[in-house]
Amino acid sequence: METAIKYPTNEEIVEVLDRVADLLEAQDANTFRVRAYRDAARYIEQYPSSIAEMIRSESGKQIEALPHIGESIGGALREFVHTRRLMLLERLEGQVSPEALFTTVPGIGEELARRIHKELKIDTLEELEVAAHDGRLKQVPGIGERRVRGIRDTLASMLRRSTRRRARRMRMRDFERKTDTGGFPAQQYQPGVDVILDVDREYRSKADAGRLRTIAPRRFNPEGKSWLPILHTERGSWNFTALFSNTSRAHELGKTHDWVVIYYEQDGHENQCTVVTEHRGPLQGQRVVRGREKECRQYYASTGSG
Repeated sequence: METAIKYPTNEEIVEVLDRVADLLEAQDANTFRVRAYRDAARYIEQYPSSIAEMIRSESGKQIEALPHIGESIGGALREFVHTRRLMLLERLEGQVSPEALFTTVPGIGEELARRIHKELKIDTLEELEVAAHDGRLKQVPGIGERRVRGIRDTLASMLRRSTRRRARRMRMRDFERKTDTGGFPAQQYQPGVDVILDVDREYRSKADAGRLRTIAPRRFNPEGKSWLPILHTERGSWNFTALFSNTSRAHELGKTHDWVVIYYEQDGHENQCTVVTEHRGPLQGQRVVRGREKECRQYYASTGSG
């Protein structure tokens, strides 16, 4: 018999929103973003009904329709209500890990998530999707063809549903719009590689100059030192958070001050990518967005720096 999930109270939701706001403020995030979380917390603090019950109700009022909520915070509330976890908060506190990320995929428990990370040396849902398609995931002990198909289908939905929703609402022109920092087109409802590389440049420059707040990551940091610089920045309507990679693979290869993990969010749709220094091929020595090497080659060719 399964144990019933205990959904969070409004007071617990308020506590989480206030914690996010406190951390964003401490890490010099945009003041409007900080205020948005505080305003949402104050509104829910006075709300007479259960926010969790509203979110769980299929016929209930859409959470995003409430004052001070909107798509970004609405998505965070849904995540917290259904999982009792908020990846944004864990990231701000330095707790996020690939294993924790993989457990957000239905059908992957904690033990399997650890096995996948250990066997395949992958860190993101995008890399997990590639592994599900190229046959590597099937080689992980305990994963058969049926489970691979299920994970593949689930990831396809998780990683692309925001694109489909945006397409229905705003037509294809939204996928072809120009970014604010160089005119390279954003595709699949994600920032263009020029925008990501610009955020990467800002992060590494400020980290090298000691101009960023640092956090104490929980992983691979037994002494609890505050060494990991964190950047919150914006480009147009995109919100970005950038940190050096603190994965086991980055430590193993000595890349903790080369690989940069960039989280991006817009209208409640969040994703991430990793930027690395390429050590082979035509882009040797250049910064490259993993999984988007072709776009990076086009970008560098267009700027004359490839």
